[in-house]
Amino acid sequence: MQHAMQHILQELEGIYSKPEISILTQLILEEICGNLHTSITIDKNNHLSGSERRKIEDILHRLKKGEPIQYIVEKTEFYGLPFKVTPDVLIPRPETEELVEWILTENRSSPHSILDIGTGSGAIAITLAKKMLHTDVHAWDKSERAVRVASENALLNRVSVHFLVRDIFQPVENNSTFDLIVSNPPYVTESEKSSMEINVLDFEPHEALFVADDHALVFYERIAEVALSALHDGGEVYFEINRNKGKEVCDMLDGKGFISIELRRDISGNERMVRAVKPRNDG
Repeated sequence: MQHAMQHILQELEGIYSKPEISILTQLILEEICGNLHTSITIDKNNHLSGSERRKIEDILHRLKKGEPIQYIVEKTEFYGLPFKVTPDVLIPRPETEELVEWILTENRSSPHSILDIGTGSGAIAITLAKKMLHTDVHAWDKSERAVRVASENALLNRVSVHFLVRDIFQPVENNSTFDLIVSNPPYVTESEKSSMEINVLDFEPHEALFVADDHALVFYERIAEVALSALHDGGEVYFEINRNKGKEVCDMLDGKGFISIELRRDISGNERMVRAVKPRNDG
């Protein structure tokens, strides 16, 4: 086999961009050789064993089919923390890191209790538990497989999160329990599928991504209803949203009685995040 780096470059050329190939090469060699210094890695990839070479070929074969590298190596990083990811959960996105950053910046004195609805890999809940000490963090997802992955990630990051398999479209107890509710629910409309990359369409779980065009806010409407009963008075709800639905989400929250509604753009200038407050019952 040729020099491993050159071989990876040749195999992926024309399929991925040069910057992508550079990152993929680094991730592949780290997976095969371990987290080695560059000079050692360069020397090592001249002396690969047969099993290591076969593993590289398997990774390249899967990459050529469009499978995300995060699923191949079963790991990713979110907000500087390590996470296991499988096809049962979405790969956490940089936009979601911005949502977490907003929560951390606005809540320097930690809320006593947080709920993450639709937790997936657990990225939001676990990061908040890691960064906001002495906070009671809960996380729900209707997928048992997702909750298993999230539970492993909590152990990996040495935090305590109360995970629960729960479908929010089923009845939820009517008691004010949380200071803050956060959710990054499915929000990509079916009509937007055609503009999505194949590595998302073919490999990431559709039930965590897509909603019908004629009911694009179905999750936001239901989570807002849950929040009205599950939040303490003055409690906050934070959403990651479809960049084309900012005004609609804000209008919906206003219609349900939330106050202090704020819409924020992400680093790319897209309307991506909303925060709202449950009003206090002074009566």
